[in-house]
Amino acid sequence: MRHLERTRVAIIGGGPAGLLLALILHRAGIDSVVLERGSRDDVLSRMGADMLEKATTDILRTAGVGGRLDREGLVHDGFDIAWRGEVLHIPLRDLTGKTVTIYGETELTHDLYDALDEAGVPIIHGAEDVRPQDIATDAPFVTFHTVDGEHSLECDYVAGCDGFHGVCRQTIPADLLRTFERVYPFGWLGILTRTPPIQDELIYAHHARGFALCSLRSPQLSRYCLQCDAGDDVANWPDERFFDELEARLPVAVAAHLKRGPSIEKSIAPLRSFVAEPMGHGRLFLAGDAAHIVPPAGAKGLNLAVSDVHYLSRALIAHYRDKDDQLLKTYSETALARVWKAERFSWWFTSMIHMFGEEGTFSQRIQEAEFDYLAGSQAAQTALAENYVGLPY
Repeated sequence: MRHLERTRVAIIGGGPAGLLLALILHRAGIDSVVLERGSRDDVLSRMGADMLEKATTDILRTAGVGGRLDREGLVHDGFDIAWRGEVLHIPLRDLTGKTVTIYGETELTHDLYDALDEAGVPIIHGAEDVRPQDIATDAPFVTFHTVDGEHSLECDYVAGCDGFHGVCRQTIPADLLRTFERVYPFGWLGILTRTPPIQDELIYAHHARGFALCSLRSPQLSRYCLQCDAGDDVANWPDERFFDELEARLPVAVAAHLKRGPSIEKSIAPLRSFVAEPMGHGRLFLAGDAAHIVPPAGAKGLNLAVSDVHYLSRALIAHYRDKDDQLLKTYSETALARVWKAERFSWWFTSMIHMFGEEGTFSQRIQEAEFDYLAGSQAAQTALAENYVGLPY
């Protein structure tokens, strides 16, 4: 087995969470190695969230990757909810003084790669069978293999940023780990198309045929999603059928602005709420999807990953710079407090705007009452807006 040079923090997972953590640690003079199973092209091909909270953009700027974000990101002052032919505008800036920014996860990943390349932070792609070892001791290490053979990487800490299906959460002893999950009976069928968006702000549409979302990545790149059966197949949804269904679920005045075009990406994403507690054990700490999943309404997944990275990087910096381990000891508790609030909001928003046909008329009446209350209450709109732009750290 080949032994690599020792590093302080072994980061498993080369998505945005792992890359951002590596960059923040590098800026603080703390070395790390990122281990990623896929190739760089694989990572950059992953389609993810595109709505960034203000706190997220602030952290990215502080980390030194805010330049292109500020030039190309689309700042949104609000969004719309379409319901029974009505359109309710939620003015985020007026209600909270904050905005959100539309900037694709793929673009953010490009920016992080560029910054890490410039900094010389090692990223090992093609790392297979990655296994954190001895995490409950003072001498953890990570084993893996590449085309060059088997490797062992000694470290002080392991950061598990390897997603929902990764190995890091499974490394925590089963008798210590608690998981909480709700699987929703539908998915999101999403497409990306090189057409002008239907409008400059997002539209969340509730309809008897199912939920629809009109989003965008740029002034010439639109993202649309439809509620569909959880077991559906994209092969059942040629572009013409997709746009016909999207148009049917939008108010007539809104649908009139829809520009059709061939899809350049099409997929179905299942919806679930999931939380693992604690977010660490011994010298292993989880961040992002490795610890929690939210349904995509409200776009909290990437933003929660960034907040985890904020708390974890702060704790590691305190350990190395100040020899203070208090933040490491409380990392899980601190991160989970924000995670559960975002889980609550994502569950609530999902429950309000989707159709739950199997639940009968009571659920539908509750949804109607919820929207009526929201439409008539500035306090309710403010609560929605506060959660949408992101709760404070």
